[in-house]
Amino acid sequence: MTTPTKTGTPPGLHPRNKHQDRYDFPALVLAFPDLAKFVVGNPSGDSTIDFANPEAVRLLNTALLKAQYGIEHWSVPPQYLVPPIPGRADLLHHMADLLAEGAKGKKGKIPTGPKVRCLDIGTGANLIYPILGVKEYGWTFVGTDIEPAAIASAAAICQQNPDLGSNISLRLQANPRNIFEGILQAGEHFDLSICNPPFHASAEAAEKASLRKVRNLKGRSEKKAVLNFGGKSNELWCHGGERGFISSMIVQSKAVSGSIGWFSSLVSNEDNLEPLEKQLHQVAAKEVRIINMWHGNKKSRILAWRF
Repeated sequence: MTTPTKTGTPPGLHPRNKHQDRYDFPALVLAFPDLAKFVVGNPSGDSTIDFANPEAVRLLNTALLKAQYGIEHWSVPPQYLVPPIPGRADLLHHMADLLAEGAKGKKGKIPTGPKVRCLDIGTGANLIYPILGVKEYGWTFVGTDIEPAAIASAAAICQQNPDLGSNISLRLQANPRNIFEGILQAGEHFDLSICNPPFHASAEAAEKASLRKVRNLKGRSEKKAVLNFGGKSNELWCHGGERGFISSMIVQSKAVSGSIGWFSSLVSNEDNLEPLEKQLHQVAAKEVRIINMWHGNKKSRILAWRF
């Protein structure tokens, strides 16, 4: 295995990301009037919302998807994760750059269209990666999840937006310990797999982190966390946390190395990178990439590998 290559744009969102500037609330309210009741002025005189309010965040996402991606109908059941769209879009743009490097005879041209197949591991009730991938690049997606209600919610989004349905299919993972087995079909091949793994190792850790987040947003302590971006238990934590989940993915990826071009996962905790890189060396990954991303003051990274 070669030494991991570290890439990424300077601090800030990817150059192709639609969300470079502040949210245009007048335009968003025009696209989705229900958002209006949550828009307030901040001390600087600009429009904003209370990002500690889950309903305000949900409607902001609905407005963004409608105004900037043409999604007419989008919603998630209560308590499910409402993802921050700019960061999710960033991951897809960086993965598109990675695919462009290997585009045969295209000299770095980003491959677009339905022939590019992507496996979204843990697609969730929100279906956000497939939505953005279809709208930005026309890729075909298979979204997987271990929870029937999440699959049902994602399927409803596809049904309500017919232009998505032809590019997105959904598969329930019946065995929560498996990531690829039981999902991949005989002779099937994907150009890449993506994943935003559960971060925390326990429900208690997730609760404490949520309380810290609410305290930072509101400037005061709370006894009970109200998740502004939501999240069910399997979306927020798993045994071993982020590192444990990706470690399992690495082990299982070796067995299906001929079925997927690039494997990848978001890595929020930088301390997890070194042990995961060592593990990739142990399973003889041919190439490893660490792609840095910046979302405001927050830095995250994509760990990608292939055999």
